[in-house]
Amino acid sequence: MTAYRLNMPDIRTTSVVFASPHSGNEYPWRFVRRSVLDERTLRSSEDAFVDVLFATAPYHGAPLLTAVAPRAWIDVNRSLDELDPALIEGVKKTAHNPRIASGLGVVPRVVANGRAIYKGKLTRKEAEQRIADHWKPWHDALQTLISDSLALFGEAVLIDCHSMPHEAIESLSSRGPKPEIVLGDRFGAAASSEVVDRIESAFTAAGLNVARNAPFAGAFVTQHYGRPARNQHVVQIEIDRSLYMNEQAIRPNNNFDAFAKLIDRVVRDVTDIGRADIPMAAE
Repeated sequence: MTAYRLNMPDIRTTSVVFASPHSGNEYPWRFVRRSVLDERTLRSSEDAFVDVLFATAPYHGAPLLTAVAPRAWIDVNRSLDELDPALIEGVKKTAHNPRIASGLGVVPRVVANGRAIYKGKLTRKEAEQRIADHWKPWHDALQTLISDSLALFGEAVLIDCHSMPHEAIESLSSRGPKPEIVLGDRFGAAASSEVVDRIESAFTAAGLNVARNAPFAGAFVTQHYGRPARNQHVVQIEIDRSLYMNEQAIRPNNNFDAFAKLIDRVVRDVTDIGRADIPMAAE
């Protein structure tokens, strides 16, 4: 299994990069056989079809980096040192980390709703092998894309693409319409307000309700790569899954094609944020 798929435009015309870290759906047979869960339950943590929704990014001049391995196997949106002592042999308990405590470390112990993946523990060697085979190549590729944007355009704008269960929105106590899109910028620490404003405008122009940083403000990728003072911006996008898929069956719903076209328009508008003319090479 490869670590990622990278779809590049014929010519990069924008500083914007799209990445989908949780849409991987190639489940190793040995993993499915070892798990106490059935394959559909294993998929409950997956951001299913997000890579398909953003598949047109290269046609708008932007790269699209997508995971191959599923989130239940390895989570590239976690720090490599977020190892869970309740799952991995030989890992010492450290200061309290809410992600590890909930079973959602770099090698997850649970899927959605806290359902345990395994009976028993994994070896430290196995966990480190997954990190070497999947986590590190993913982040090497992502860093290269960001560095190339900085070199070509003087800035980089990373769009970290995710989906959220509809129940996460239903549980919000806020009055008024529930958000269909949640933008996470770590409360301004990961991206400039101008960049986030323009991304929000792209979604609102498409008729979608947008919120910021609640209930999702961004995880490791947003925190690690977001450096607006260095012209390096990261915004996490969470999309309500019920807009395009049947969450129980994990399959596209009747609105999928129309919603994909809507997201294509959003992608076009978002890539315009980083649009610039690339100097032509001398003949």
